[in-house]
Amino acid sequence: MTAAPRRIATVPVIIADPYFYCAAIPAVIILGLSKGGFSGVGTAATPLLALYLPPLEAAALLLPVLISQDMISIYVYRRDWDARNLKIMLPGALAGMGLGWLVASFISDDAGRLMVGVIGVAFVANVWLRSADTIPKIMGITSGMFWGGVSGFTSFMTQGGGPPFQVYVLPQRLPKLVLVGTTTMFFAVVNAMKIVPYFLLGQFTSANFLTSVALLPVAIAANMAGI
Repeated sequence: MTAAPRRIATVPVIIADPYFYCAAIPAVIILGLSKGGFSGVGTAATPLLALYLPPLEAAALLLPVLISQDMISIYVYRRDWDARNLKIMLPGALAGMGLGWLVASFISDDAGRLMVGVIGVAFVANVWLRSADTIPKIMGITSGMFWGGVSGFTSFMTQGGGPPFQVYVLPQRLPKLVLVGTTTMFFAVVNAMKIVPYFLLGQFTSANFLTSVALLPVAIAANMAGI
């Protein structure tokens, strides 16, 4: 009677390809600067990683890094944020993330990359066309829910929710620290809400999580530099 073959346990390892880190390290640095106060620059992070990974997998790999940076930024800006904007925009963000979850369940990786490109071009066009008016504006509830929804959708798909958020918030001309703190609180909540959908979509792997952990020192240093 022959013995049953012995099963060899596999040990999860981080992504080892140096070309990956040529994209990942700059992506994590710009995320840190964004979380530290330079809101908007983090939009480029997922497109950089999407050169190596499928876009949604790239977004999921960055999520632990983002949440770690959120925790630092929440502490720093805990007294500087605007509750009204959060009350208006977060319900829209939840709806937008639900739509992103639905779309992500059906599209291919190539379609995801195309979507990342279209979103990036739209953001650039918005910057070019944005008014330079310096007079503070009172923004309405409906537009806040709409832009919150767009921000939730793009954040879910590409970790690029900053520009739609800014479309609604920047015209209000909030004080600098209040703007940064409001951005911090908004995306901290949004990022926390992504955990379950990404998990159910199968985007978390042991290798990706360990890679995220390996990138944390760079992420934290960049976050503190941004602050």
